[in-house]
Amino acid sequence: MKYIGIISDTHGVFSKEFQDFLAPVDEIWHAGDFGGGDDFPREISRFKPTIGVSGNCDSSLLRLEYPPVQLFNCEGAKVLMTHIGGRPGAYPLNVRAMLDAHKPDIFVCGHSHILRVEFDKRFGTLYINPGAAGFQGWHLERTALRMKIQDGKPSDMEVFRLPKSKSAL
Repeated sequence: MKYIGIISDTHGVFSKEFQDFLAPVDEIWHAGDFGGGDDFPREISRFKPTIGVSGNCDSSLLRLEYPPVQLFNCEGAKVLMTHIGGRPGAYPLNVRAMLDAHKPDIFVCGHSHILRVEFDKRFGTLYINPGAAGFQGWHLERTALRMKIQDGKPSDMEVFRLPKSKSAL
């Protein structure tokens, strides 16, 4: 069993509230737009081991360390992660092609700053967008997720919501 934290769109912010929520997890998945300069992702990976993808706001140097797409296995679940992933019923063509080709059990993306989790019957995948953990953008709340994965099955998903207006840097 592995305990996973999922964040995206930090844009240079990894505040104490998020660290407290993610403290019990074994690993963090970051769905892009780390922000905060080329050293910022190391702050997160020093906190917990991190698997991440680069986002459209990330530097070319950061893109050397974090590719635009990650395909990996976690406790028997095949995971596909990219930053700009759309949503069920409205995936970009390249994402539909990746979903068809790889048939992941879990698809993680970011970019929209909108928290959304649903099972996509068409592709047989659990779609996860953790929303935005940072301040940059129009969203009204900062969000993150955590879940357990065992024998290829996610369970016990928890949502962390923090009103953006009440957040402390």
